[in-house]
Amino acid sequence: MLQKGASLVSAMAFQFASTNLVFELGIVIWIFLGWEFTLAELVGGLLLIAFMWAGLRLFVTRSLEEEARRNALEAQTGHEHHSVASEGLTWRRRLTSVDAWSDVAYNFRGDWEMLWKEIGAGFLIAGFVALLPMSFFNALFLTDAPAWIRIPENVIVGPLVAILSFVCSIGNVPLAAVLWAGGISFSGVIAFIYADLLVIPILLIYRKYYGTRIAVVLSSIMFVSIVLASLVVSAVFGLAGLIPSERPDIDSITERAIGWNYTTFLNIVFLGIAAVLVGLTLRHGARDPVCGMTVDRKTAFSSEWNGTTYYFCGPGCKARFEADPERYLQGGRAREHAHQH
Repeated sequence: MLQKGASLVSAMAFQFASTNLVFELGIVIWIFLGWEFTLAELVGGLLLIAFMWAGLRLFVTRSLEEEARRNALEAQTGHEHHSVASEGLTWRRRLTSVDAWSDVAYNFRGDWEMLWKEIGAGFLIAGFVALLPMSFFNALFLTDAPAWIRIPENVIVGPLVAILSFVCSIGNVPLAAVLWAGGISFSGVIAFIYADLLVIPILLIYRKYYGTRIAVVLSSIMFVSIVLASLVVSAVFGLAGLIPSERPDIDSITERAIGWNYTTFLNIVFLGIAAVLVGLTLRHGARDPVCGMTVDRKTAFSSEWNGTTYYFCGPGCKARFEADPERYLQGGRAREHAHQH
């Protein structure tokens, strides 16, 4: 959205809404924590957008926003999605065109090739965090201190735990339920839930797309917005008597059996779709010697050297190759450019 001319405020409002106001998240929160937490999620999601808007207006100048846009455009330059096969087609024809689906497939594979390191690192971190006992997390929060100390401390520590745990979106709800059952304050639990856009892999992606300076400013504004939204929601719900007085038994959360349900079948279905999309890229796919992306021979940029045709994801990689082909062909790859796009 930012690349196509939307303001940074609009792009971040979309990001918060698409994460914190989605239907399925509310359902899972209701199941694990109760309807009060679902309502807090919806109210807090709107407050997060409002606080984010105010923070961006106060601390992000027009020149800084344009710098973020330039960085986003540069990120796209070497990682461009070509949709030549579907250009000019109606939506009905796109749905039945193999070439149009090939465009989708290359976009899908290209995104994974660009971000797999951040995603893989996140799951690795989550695996090690899962080995820690819940008493470790509970010890980070003040539970017996006076409310005027406990609540501010909990809303600050909550996002920090979310950042370190890499449990984001719907996945952080069971952990939030364990924190709630362990005695963490209502405000600390909702602050933990709100912070799913600040986990380490996503912070690295902000840096990749917007640049280090904008990523630091953006994540700082997000953190402050999360703290403020949590404090406001906690205060309003406290005055309205909407903070639950009963807590679930922790064993009822941590010892739930793994079984077949609708998410299992959805995972199977979409793993199959992912396999089909990757399979489509194998028909006409070629590897970009500069960045390592898989591109479509029919629509990619190309260049011939020593009788061999090479294919590129965009004009940036093509120009770098033509300036020094041997640099990118020695050893079969050149990784210093692989993830700077």
